[in-house]
Amino acid sequence: QVQLVESGGGLVQAGGSLRLSCAASGINFRMYDMRWHRQAPGKQRELVAAITLADSTGYADSVKGRFTISRDNAKNTVYLQMNSLKPEDTAVYYCVAVRWSNDYWGQGTQVTVSS
Repeated sequence: QVQLVESGGGLVQAGGSLRLSCAASGINFRMYDMRWHRQAPGKQRELVAAITLADSTGYADSVKGRFTISRDNAKNTVYLQMNSLKPEDTAVYYCVAVRWSNDYWGQGTQVTVSS
């Protein structure tokens, strides 16, 4: 049974930082590309950051320079360090594991940035 469990969300003031974690089980973690998506109220879900199994990373323009994705294969965990947070970063953040045509999603963690 595949499980992705996000943690680290919460309420933070604008300009603050949060670090999201996503612990994976039931998959060969090191063989998966990992992504963070987010969905704000009334908006479409969007890809925020991605890291391949080879540790290549990519970011949405809206978070480039502020967010950093990383992974620890020994802990089966992917992280999203979020700095200089803005109210528009408020959303539910989802961790996703992707390999070929298979993808697995976590339940999401709420991030709220107050102005």
